[in-house]
Amino acid sequence: MFTRNDLDAAAAAGVLDRQTVDRLLGFLAGRTPAAVADAVHASPVRFDVSHLLWYAGALVIMGAMGLFSTTAFSLMGGKALTFTASVYAIAFVFAGHILWYRRDLRTPGGLLIACAVAMAPLAVFGTQDWAGWWIGDVKPGTYRDYYIWIKGGWVPMEITTVIAGLIALYFYPFPFIVAVVSLAVWFFTMDFVDLIIDRKTAGYSDYWALRRTVTQWFGLAVIVVAWAIDIRKRSGDFAFWLHLVGIVTFWGAVTSQSSNSEVAKAIYCTMNVGLVFLAVFLARRVYAVFGTLGIIFYLGHLADKVFKDSLLFPFALSLIGIGIIGLGILYFRNRARIQSWFDAAIPGALARLRPAHAREIVAPAN
Repeated sequence: MFTRNDLDAAAAAGVLDRQTVDRLLGFLAGRTPAAVADAVHASPVRFDVSHLLWYAGALVIMGAMGLFSTTAFSLMGGKALTFTASVYAIAFVFAGHILWYRRDLRTPGGLLIACAVAMAPLAVFGTQDWAGWWIGDVKPGTYRDYYIWIKGGWVPMEITTVIAGLIALYFYPFPFIVAVVSLAVWFFTMDFVDLIIDRKTAGYSDYWALRRTVTQWFGLAVIVVAWAIDIRKRSGDFAFWLHLVGIVTFWGAVTSQSSNSEVAKAIYCTMNVGLVFLAVFLARRVYAVFGTLGIIFYLGHLADKVFKDSLLFPFALSLIGIGIIGLGILYFRNRARIQSWFDAAIPGALARLRPAHAREIVAPAN
């Protein structure tokens, strides 16, 4: 997005001549409201207060019918749970369909469709509880336990959710639905592994060890898929949610590992530094966020354990922080030239692995 100040600055710097800037400003001023509206709808969605409320509402609905459901809710019985999920899903699809075809309300419409998809595991759980169709004829627990414990008995719920999500994406290609499907696939990988192997025989005496291992590899796989979608330049930012789910699961699994080895902790810090550079390479800031958090955790470990009695450590760390801010300012002022140099210096084979949006030089608005 560019402002008039950006164009005036370009004219002052000699990048554009004054007549070109004036003609461009005149053209923009004379555009019809309809043309401007079309341009707004074609441009990427900006996350403002209304979007925050829409997404927050959808997450509250999903949480209420999932992780935050009470024990009493599960005691309603299979028939009641299936009926509740079906009524919710039908209502959400009906309302979402209407909003989806109103161009200014497509986002809340897509979120309601995503809420309908999130009702799939509840509907399947209710049906299984009603009919007694459990894997191994053993009920894995209450519905709330589905979001907490790894159990092979949850697999039908996850498969149904993935199928429902793919159908929804076909008719309503809304990127957030990808997040719901990704979480269902994540649950499926953990529950399916639990179904086909014995944890203790496989060397996972700790319940959470298996969960961390599966989650770590799942996160890496999702990151690779998101990267591939970025390179293929699919319409709509479907890759965003995959990048988010991938880094949350991978980084969370690695961070939750416990080790008394300082070498292992240093490797962890190096990995997080690599995530920061990956954020630049892919032009995905989410990697920089988690990479920075990981570096902060490591520095906190150094302050608490390694340099606990060092007087100079906080001062040295402050100087490093100031230096990093200075580098950020230097990059901000010279980002176009640095980007051009980077594009020219990077090998062709590596350049082809960068998404198209990462190779574009875009000036942000003031």
